[in-house]
This record gives sequence, structure tokens and C-alpha cells, in this order.
Amino acid sequence: MNIVIVSVGKLKEKYLKQGIAEYVKRLGAYARISEVEIADEKAPETLSEADMEIVKKKEGERILAKIPADAHVIALAIEGKMKTSEQLAEDIEKLMTYGKSKIYFVIGGSLGLHDDVLRRSNEKLSFSPMTFPHQLMRLILVEQVYRAFRIMKGEPYHK
Repeated sequence: MNIVIVSVGKLKEKYLKQGIAEYVKRLGAYARISEVEIADEKAPETLSEADMEIVKKKEGERILAKIPADAHVIALAIEGKMKTSEQLAEDIEKLMTYGKSKIYFVIGGSLGLHDDVLRRSNEKLSFSPMTFPHQLMRLILVEQVYRAFRIMKGEPYHK
């Protein structure tokens, strides 16, 4: 199983890098996991709706360029479906069972994902109706993927 996390923006915070590295290391026993960072589009603090759309479009094009045609894409989006950890584990296990060997999780930038990326996605996943910094979301996601594999294997993991 190959899992790729595609995210907009460079991870700068040392504590987030360390946390992600720890879970990536742990996941090595279950799957190959890699991260692809997409450059965020430079933009001023205040943007019109049209400017926001342009920024999301450019970031979306960079994201889509990194996703192969045969990948199963899960976009993280507030409007996506919320799942329990057990449901996520079940879904990943089903994908593995039905021959999907490439799962791409996509995390947008501060403005979210462009509609083109959402249309390319096979599903949309929400962790909460709240908004999280996209860098922190990477840590949360990789921890949940690790938890999913522990659940699939029937291995203990704190609740």
C-alpha cells in the first residue's frame, strides 16, 4: 500500500515536523508513506473573491500535476464526510482489498481546495466542522492513518 499526503505549503514548525516524522516512521511497518509539498501561491492578506479563486486554481493545478490517474484521492474538506477512526480503517482496508494500491490524501492551503481538485477526488473527508491550520492537519491526518492501520491489524492503540 502506498499512501501519499499532498499538501499545500512548506512545513516550518519543528514540533510538527517531529510529530509527523514519528508517525511516518511507525507507519513504515504497514505501508509506504510519503509527503509531497506543493508551493503555496503568494497573495496579499486581503483578496477579492476573484483573486481567491485564482490562488486556489493555481495551487489546484500544482496538486493535480502530482496525482497519477490510477490513484484513489481523498480530499480533506470541511464539507466532506466525517468518520470515526474505525470507519476510516474500514474504508482503507476496503480500498486495499479491491486493489487500490495508491491512496492520495490532499490538504489544501489556507483558502482551501479548488473545485477541480474536489472533482478529481474520489471522496471528501472532514475531520471537523472547525478550520485547522493546514500544517497541523498534516500531523492529525498521519496520526489517524497510523491509528487506522493499528485498528485493521487488531493491535492496541490508546483511545
